[in-house]
Amino acid sequence: MYSKVRASTRLRAATVAAVVAAASTLAVAGASAQEPVEYVNLGDSFSAGAGVQPTVPGSHPNCSRSERNFAHVVAASRGYALTDVSCGGAKTDDYYRAQYPGLAPQLDALTESTDLVTMTIGGNNNNTFAMAMARCIGAAVARLGAWNPCREQYGDSLADEVRTQTYPALLQVLRDVRARAPHAEVAIVGYPWLLPPSGSCVPQMPLAAGDVPYLHSLQATLNDAVARAAAETGTRFVDMAQSSVGRDGCQSPEQRWIEPMIGALQPVPVHPNAAGEQAMADAVLAAVG
Repeated sequence: MYSKVRASTRLRAATVAAVVAAASTLAVAGASAQEPVEYVNLGDSFSAGAGVQPTVPGSHPNCSRSERNFAHVVAASRGYALTDVSCGGAKTDDYYRAQYPGLAPQLDALTESTDLVTMTIGGNNNNTFAMAMARCIGAAVARLGAWNPCREQYGDSLADEVRTQTYPALLQVLRDVRARAPHAEVAIVGYPWLLPPSGSCVPQMPLAAGDVPYLHSLQATLNDAVARAAAETGTRFVDMAQSSVGRDGCQSPEQRWIEPMIGALQPVPVHPNAAGEQAMADAVLAAVG
């Protein structure tokens, strides 16, 4: 009788151990089968990595979306499942409309299951970057030798457009991103410096010396608008201002994160190169959970 009881006890113990082991195995399997982080990258050419080769196979040719943009670097580093709808030339309006035939509005990429959203946006509103650069180069050519012909011609009008038009557009778009992806961490990246705070940048950027600080100040106004809109909407602002000092398009190829207008080493000038996109990725990785 005693041996039978002892055998029965051993059998029960073995059964319990087997159940515990099976439960542990299932728990581990469940954890390993967990869905990856759903990551959506929105925004403009700085988000898309325009000019950095190679481009994403099958992406719209006008978007210039790079396989080495900061979102792809972040996703690869952490094993996130990335949906990248960033596109060169995008404005905040393109979050709501098709930027090109066949492209969905960027906000359509967001769902309630989205975990992380990143972007750069705002620089194309009012053609702030492209138009300001073109206007100031034109002013320098038209008035050779003048100190700051662009500032003299346009004054505060360019910065006022950022404050009165771009800022409210950023507020609205960030609110709508959060509404479409209510459970996501949302981060908007500031623009790294295109120009130094002062000094001549000829020949890389054919601007009058006095207009270099003028355009630098305009970019500071834009980044301030992005930061304020982020703070107002509970969005994380990834500031590139400090880290990109001395990395602007007027620096040597080994030093710069932005390619210049003249002598660019990639197809899209006045945009981040691969090192710039990597730096933006590093900043995002340090900022988001």
